[in-house]
Amino acid sequence: MCIRDRAEGTSVRFRFHDGYVGSSFTELVSSECPALRPDFGKWADPGSTLSSEGTTVLAMRYESGVLMAGDRLATMGNLVASREIQKVYATDPHSLMAIAGAAGPAIDMARLLRIQLEHYEKIEGAPLELEGKANTLAGLIKQHLPMAMQGLVVVPLFAGFDHRRQLGRLWRYEPTGGRYEERNFDSVGSGSMFARESLKKSYHQQPSKEEALRMAVEALTDAADEDTATGGVDPIRGIYPLVKICDRDGITDVEDADVGAVYETIIAARRDRGVR
Repeated sequence: MCIRDRAEGTSVRFRFHDGYVGSSFTELVSSECPALRPDFGKWADPGSTLSSEGTTVLAMRYESGVLMAGDRLATMGNLVASREIQKVYATDPHSLMAIAGAAGPAIDMARLLRIQLEHYEKIEGAPLELEGKANTLAGLIKQHLPMAMQGLVVVPLFAGFDHRRQLGRLWRYEPTGGRYEERNFDSVGSGSMFARESLKKSYHQQPSKEEALRMAVEALTDAADEDTATGGVDPIRGIYPLVKICDRDGITDVEDADVGAVYETIIAARRDRGVR
């Protein structure tokens, strides 16, 4: 049974008899309704088409916020599991999460984080600060550690706009739940080495939104050239990397037509230089 307590001038919390008191959705479900917790173990069947892997994703700061992008290919061994998987998710109006690793648990984790942040805001009456959101994701990753030890590793990127500091910030994680804030950019996934090297050569401090978009598309193109598990631009099928931008006004999806136009300028420049 749930009793809703509201004191004058205080936050709203839910109190369960003989149970949880607080504003964490995952702790509430774990305490009161453990059967509703996501079962990451269901993805452990190697014969399931849902045990695919998703790569490559990246995030970077630009002058007004952060940009996050990911290719659309998911593989299952040497097979294509999906050509249009979504790897970049809005977790609330001012934060983003990009997934790499085991696709099924990663997608579940992104959805659970979004619900957790919505729950916190409803209970506390105000959104969690950006660094608190990054800590929440670290806790979810730590809870997933037993499945990571079995090979179903989830390694996301998290980014958003920090209203208190008035700038974009981004974090990377390790499977044990450790989080590390990156100053300018980062990439994870099987093609991350190539994407990161591309960004090292092109990135400069405080790029414009247009420059950041070009750097992101070029980095994913470089990764797709060298890594078979990374999907590049597929103009025949009309499949383009998913790109989202987050600034003080919220999250904006970059249209496929804009991504395609940037890709064409990159290919044209390489063709003029004789690069294949």
